[in-house]
Amino acid sequence: MAVMTERNNAVTFKGKPITLVGNEVSVGQAAPACTLAANDLSTVEISKYRGKVVVLSSVPSLDTPVCDIETKRFNEEVGKLGADAVLLTVSMDLPMAQKRWCGAADAKNVVALSDYKDRSFGAAFGLYIKELGLLARAVYVLDKEGVVKYIQLVPEVTHEPDYDAVINAAKGLL
Repeated sequence: MAVMTERNNAVTFKGKPITLVGNEVSVGQAAPACTLAANDLSTVEISKYRGKVVVLSSVPSLDTPVCDIETKRFNEEVGKLGADAVLLTVSMDLPMAQKRWCGAADAKNVVALSDYKDRSFGAAFGLYIKELGLLARAVYVLDKEGVVKYIQLVPEVTHEPDYDAVINAAKGLL
């Protein structure tokens, strides 16, 4: 088993420094391979979305106020970018809870994916919060070849990302 990197004080949660576990991703590298669960429990790889600009949003839980606001906002904004863009939102929520949230929020432009099963996304992207067992808040923009072109690791997990910066990065790749 590969040794996982730990980054202490990489981000904070309610002002308290926390540890991120996994391999940090850099701009210019291909998005790491990982296996996620779709709402129907099927297995999904991020590489499935090659050919589209991907806004990849990592959130702690869709059932929290900030994650709810963020995912609804990206659902709306990425939806305006057209068929060549896709929003993937990853959390540790169970797929059934993600499906319920998407239905209740009428979120038709988001593909909710769960890292609950083997935490491969959290490890591959270096976003697994050791102290909480959740994912840190971050947004990646991938080009049509699956290369990371933009990263926003939100310094305080309870804060929203800079939406305009993310959408502008995505627009620049269309």
